[in-house]
Amino acid sequence: MSKNLVIVESPAKAKTIEKYLGSDFTVLSSVGHIRSIAKKTKDGTPPIDVSNNFNTTYEVDVEKKKTITELKKATKIAEQVWLATDEDREGEAIAWHLCEVLGLDPTKTKRIVFHEITKTAIEEAVKNPRTVDMELVQAQQARQILDRLVGFELSPVIWQKVPGGKSAGRVQSPAVRLLVEREREIQGFEGSFQFKVTAEFTQSGETVKAELPQRFDTEEEAQSFLDSLKDATFSVSDVTTSPGTRNPGAPFTTSTLQQEANSKLSFGARATMSSAQKLYQEGKITYMRTDSNTLSGQAIAAAADYIKSAFGEEYSQVRQFKTKSSSAQEAHEAIRPTDMSAERGSSNEYDQKLYDLIRRRTLASQMAPAKLEKTVVTITISTSNKTFEAKGEVIIFPGFLKVYGAGKKDPDILPAMSTGDSLQLEHADARQTFARPPARFTEGSLVKKLEELGIGRPSTYATIINTIQVRDYAEKGEGEGDERDVITLGVTPGNDVVREVVKEKTGADRGKLVPTAIGMMISDFLTEHFEQIVNFGFTAEVEQDFDQIATGALARNVMLDKFYQPFHKLIEGAGDIDRSKVAQSTPIGTDPKSGKMIYARFGRFGPMLQLGDTESEEKPTFAPMPKGSRIETVTLDEALRAFQLPRLVGETKDGLPIKANIGRFGPYIQVDKLFVSIKPLDPHDITLEQALEVYAEKLKTEAEKNISDFGDGIKVLNGRYGPYITDGKKNAKIPKTQKPEEITHEQAKQMLSDAPAAKTKGRFAKRTTTKKPAAKKTAVKKATKPKTVKATRTVKK
Repeated sequence: MSKNLVIVESPAKAKTIEKYLGSDFTVLSSVGHIRSIAKKTKDGTPPIDVSNNFNTTYEVDVEKKKTITELKKATKIAEQVWLATDEDREGEAIAWHLCEVLGLDPTKTKRIVFHEITKTAIEEAVKNPRTVDMELVQAQQARQILDRLVGFELSPVIWQKVPGGKSAGRVQSPAVRLLVEREREIQGFEGSFQFKVTAEFTQSGETVKAELPQRFDTEEEAQSFLDSLKDATFSVSDVTTSPGTRNPGAPFTTSTLQQEANSKLSFGARATMSSAQKLYQEGKITYMRTDSNTLSGQAIAAAADYIKSAFGEEYSQVRQFKTKSSSAQEAHEAIRPTDMSAERGSSNEYDQKLYDLIRRRTLASQMAPAKLEKTVVTITISTSNKTFEAKGEVIIFPGFLKVYGAGKKDPDILPAMSTGDSLQLEHADARQTFARPPARFTEGSLVKKLEELGIGRPSTYATIINTIQVRDYAEKGEGEGDERDVITLGVTPGNDVVREVVKEKTGADRGKLVPTAIGMMISDFLTEHFEQIVNFGFTAEVEQDFDQIATGALARNVMLDKFYQPFHKLIEGAGDIDRSKVAQSTPIGTDPKSGKMIYARFGRFGPMLQLGDTESEEKPTFAPMPKGSRIETVTLDEALRAFQLPRLVGETKDGLPIKANIGRFGPYIQVDKLFVSIKPLDPHDITLEQALEVYAEKLKTEAEKNISDFGDGIKVLNGRYGPYITDGKKNAKIPKTQKPEEITHEQAKQMLSDAPAAKTKGRFAKRTTTKKPAAKKTAVKKATKPKTVKATRTVKK
């Protein structure tokens, strides 16, 4: 064992750092966080004792006990321990927890930080150690305590009062509210249209595209104008040329990296951060959680040297961008490559794409502006006082566009023209254009909005977006849009106007974040009863409070008390909330066959239809909400059609009935005990021929899936990740050296016996088997005496 023990967060980071330190250093990893707030204490006091200055009890995570044992052994042997966890608040908190668990003095133990994993940065950090920054630790504790209190006290209220509600979070709830408010804007959008006129001319054999600056409100106006062009002559009345420049953007912060990776690479926020983490741990980029736009002097000099060498002196322009974020506490520098000249950052194609984006953006920020020449040609019409405009752009000097930001579409380049030149009209068209509703958020645009509002911080954006999708409060859209009719009018010289109706897609939501029905209900519930939790300004103010704690300007407990007291009062009053009013049933109309009322309402899995009253002797029947319909808009005809299911489509060759229906996961057919998805077919319209085709394909898949069936429930199957053995309750992997088709019954039983027991995952896994107490009592009880595993240590702050 070496004299020096360095503890970092990840094994990958440990390997990289160990290369740069000599044989006197051993580098080990904590593998992330090692302790969490306990869920239960030995003496029965609350893990977060609100009445005792928010005194908090922590416990070592079960899966980290082995890691802690190894670290303790190494700590006893080492002469000097160095804590080298990440330089943000989370990293500082991990360093403090390591001190607590390993018996180190946080006021004396050496703490080193670096924003890039290079030999120079590591050596410099070792030369300049500090101790654990307790103000940063307290800022992290404040966030963790607040989030735990909100989750433990508010979530039970959600379970009791909102059908299908899973949880509510301090930061995820405002994010859901943003999605819901945007969706309501889209739903309430009143469409309008105008007619846009474009024309194509020729001049000296070259094509000139032009557009009429004005739009027409009616088809008649557009047709009248096109009629006037049939016998018109056209000439150039003015040519205006003006120089222009385009400047590069700043190097990436966490937020702008997530936005640009989403826009240019279609990476989600979580995938972007995962990829960036790998690049950082391998020493390819600087620390990836940062609010800062600045670059170090060394990085600027390295970029300038590379740019001059690769492109020429005229392409280099040194810049230092000012950080917009007032907090900018997550790190000291923007995200950049550690080696500006290295074009390859990873052998992984996915990670390489992100590396290339980061490198190009960094280089572009230190390059000269692009110089452009913009030209506008005004074209007069002999039969009208209106004029066409042709616009073109020429890149005189590409500057930073050499490496970043050049558009996919080349700009229109106009032929040389002078005042008085005549042009020949080839054709002119008027196309109906519709006003667009507000766009749904993508992951990138939601990150941008959260940042603008001051909600969350670089380390939390990806988690927020992932959580709201995991909780089913929002989902990624898959729709390609619906077709609509578009009127087009066209004219050529000497001919009449031709009218045509074409189709175009509208309302596509593929890749966009769409709030679910339950997400909308949760948001409405919180807005009405817990406005503090979803208030954008209040949430941003809390983030600013964390920043103040990090600088020592605000005491942790003062901030926690300011938030908790009014919040807890709302929780105590939650028992008075009427669940029936949260998810009210909306009468749709009467079923003409039975005379029963049909209602639209929320159920456990979202919106649905109910035929009959719950109070009547005869139990009501239910049907899923028709696709595209909402509780407030579904019509009686749509509801009656929904209750036509399940529908008997026909029979198989064996005489088994085929039923079509819609379930929780979409449309399907059922044959005996076999359920087969029929997406995108409609169960109301699917034919027997289509159903038999889908059924046959499923039988073929099932046959290929079954390698062996021993008759007692034990089977050898082909799975998504390869062949495996199952008895329906337990699965066992098959070694690669073993041929699945040669496995005997006895071998299969032995493999199942040796396989580990299946684990129940998920915070809500047991909810269906436990009865919930009343909301008011639950809320208070959950906050004071939650249940879980044993605590190890109590820390007073």
